[in-house]
Amino acid sequence: MTILAHENLAHENKSSLVAKHRLRMSNPWHFLATGFGSGLSPWMPGTAGSLAAIPVWYLLRLLPLQLYSLLVMLSICIGVYLCHRTAKDMGVHDHGSIVWDEFVGMWITLMAVPSSHWGWVAAGFVIFRVLDIVKPWPIRWFDRNVHGGMGIMVDDIVAGVISAAVLYVVGHYVI
Repeated sequence: MTILAHENLAHENKSSLVAKHRLRMSNPWHFLATGFGSGLSPWMPGTAGSLAAIPVWYLLRLLPLQLYSLLVMLSICIGVYLCHRTAKDMGVHDHGSIVWDEFVGMWITLMAVPSSHWGWVAAGFVIFRVLDIVKPWPIRWFDRNVHGGMGIMVDDIVAGVISAAVLYVVGHYVI
């Protein structure tokens, strides 16, 4: 690693720490945006947020599909605002600790699991995380071209829809 790269990494870590210190868990928007605090994990906060979404999903899955879908849509609408507001408060667009988008992406993904068996849930988690991290087209396009709160949310929404489609096809036509 070059000295310049090391200095940039140190600056990035310092900026990230400054941004994190602007979070207030007593602020309900910050609390939700960080996935009830799961996004504050020092390692892989997006993965931590995705994992933290699973217990909530276990409750959501008990609802009729129409109500589940309505709650996911409301979570998207609320998420656009709370992600925008939290990013603005932190002074950083899409800081790693903002994981509400991962929650919603996981809830969309897990809508398509054919059963609540842990194997299907694990498969959904892995597919979603791979798509969210690698960001193949069209996810990458949305990530780069949509800004603000919607920009934070939309790449995970698209990753969730694609993950759900994969799970649906595998669950209904392959296995």
